Amino acid sequence: MNDDFTPPTQLSQRQVYLVFIGLMAGMLLSSLDQTVVSTAMPTIVGELGGLEHLSWVITAYLLTSTASMLLYGKLSDLYGRKLLFQAAIVIFLIGSLLSGVAQTMLQLILFRGVQGLGAGGIMVLSQAVVGDVIAPRERGRYQGYMGTVFGVSSVAGPLIGGFFTDHLTWRWVFFVNIPVGIMAMIVTQFALRLPVHRFERGIDYRGAFLMMAGISALLLLTSWGGIEYAWGSPVIIGLGIVGIALLAVFLLQEVRVPEPLLPLRLFRHKIFSVATALSFVVGLGLLGAVSYLPIYFQVVRGTSATMSGLQLAPLMGAVVIAVAGTGRLITRLGRYRMFPICGSAIMVVGMYLLSHLNENTSFWEAAGYMFFLGIGLGMLMQVPVLAVQNAVMHRDLGAATAGVNVFRMLGSAFGVAIFGSILNNRLTHELQQSIPASALGQLSRSTLTASPVQLRALPPDIHAGVVHAFSLSLDSVFLWAVPLIMVAFVVSWFLQEMPLREYAHVGAEEAVPPSLEGEAAGE
Repeated sequence: MNDDFTPPTQLSQRQVYLVFIGLMAGMLLSSLDQTVVSTAMPTIVGELGGLEHLSWVITAYLLTSTASMLLYGKLSDLYGRKLLFQAAIVIFLIGSLLSGVAQTMLQLILFRGVQGLGAGGIMVLSQAVVGDVIAPRERGRYQGYMGTVFGVSSVAGPLIGGFFTDHLTWRWVFFVNIPVGIMAMIVTQFALRLPVHRFERGIDYRGAFLMMAGISALLLLTSWGGIEYAWGSPVIIGLGIVGIALLAVFLLQEVRVPEPLLPLRLFRHKIFSVATALSFVVGLGLLGAVSYLPIYFQVVRGTSATMSGLQLAPLMGAVVIAVAGTGRLITRLGRYRMFPICGSAIMVVGMYLLSHLNENTSFWEAAGYMFFLGIGLGMLMQVPVLAVQNAVMHRDLGAATAGVNVFRMLGSAFGVAIFGSILNNRLTHELQQSIPASALGQLSRSTLTASPVQLRALPPDIHAGVVHAFSLSLDSVFLWAVPLIMVAFVVSWFLQEMPLREYAHVGAEEAVPPSLEGEAAGE
């Protein structure tokens, strides 16, 4: 392989901090956007119309962000990360600006897709840049900052979205991204110095198309299944067949091209294969189920959308605490394997506790359950990326980081769909048990998919029955998540312990990790 490589210089501690501020600003863009927008959605629908297309505002963002991750990762391995990270921010800001001026629901959906294209790069490249500039052994002290970004966005997002919607206009939930993005651009421009690559080999655009189309088909399946179309409908079955077929052809394409988007040799490394499997299962079992907690607070406990976001603070606060504490322990001990094992065991107990929530559960009891679950999640969530970045060679850092994130996102999407199906099926049964047959006829399908405010407008006896049915159905969702998280516990035992590197890639010559020496020798 012929390449022109500009040697890096070691970043000073001050520069590392400045880079980290820029990266956190970028991460804040993508994480804050989702929570801010969700609060404003009822108002947006009221102004733009198109209630039947509401789910597409979220789906478009999810589709483009997930499908673009591997492309960003590979491009950054070939051509460097700084300009690509800045390009992702620019794309995200263009999407934000266009979303803020959208005049129809169709325009908003399209522009949210543009936002997602930028968000996919921000999420992957921010983690890859951390892998460039911070040694794995030292990364623990910074993990608390990263966890804080997601915790702050989860709590502050609904408040900011509610404030803008109530006192200014919903369009500011998109415009607020502009100053944050500009700050990230300025900081990374002056502080981020990374190696620049010039490879003669081009990107496998055919593979990129196959991968993005296959992932999009599967994500549409999870978004539409049981909602827009029945699970056994020709559309859903067709999407499943097309998605699997496209990804199978993508894998064949990856075998034959010299520069694959996701090098299949990575799956021969036990650390990478176990870490991606762990990320997928955690996304499937935990993140898929936790996404239904706001329904519990809004429907069963009767709180507003903004307050339901605030009531998730114990969960996110525990995640921040556990991420920071785990990171410091990893730095001190130089070991990481024990944390996903312990974290997944704690999550099993925490999810089982959530399955006991009902309409009579006090907030503080629910907060205790969520805090317990958050501790387990915080102990686990950063380890797969850390283990992979520590194991792979620098040339595969972006692709490997993207791979872990894509599997987590796919797991979450499938989890939401699976648990949504469980919720709907259980709800139909529980309504028959909780509401008299004479009153059951008054409830149409549209009534049950209405907003919590509309549900509270039902007659008191019917409303009480609906709340009880939702409570029992959500308990089933959380209970079914328990065995999936137990699978994560089993998988975590197979994660190989490997000594953490004490140098960063930037400022050091490429070193071949011990687990990869055999492969490197054979190339």
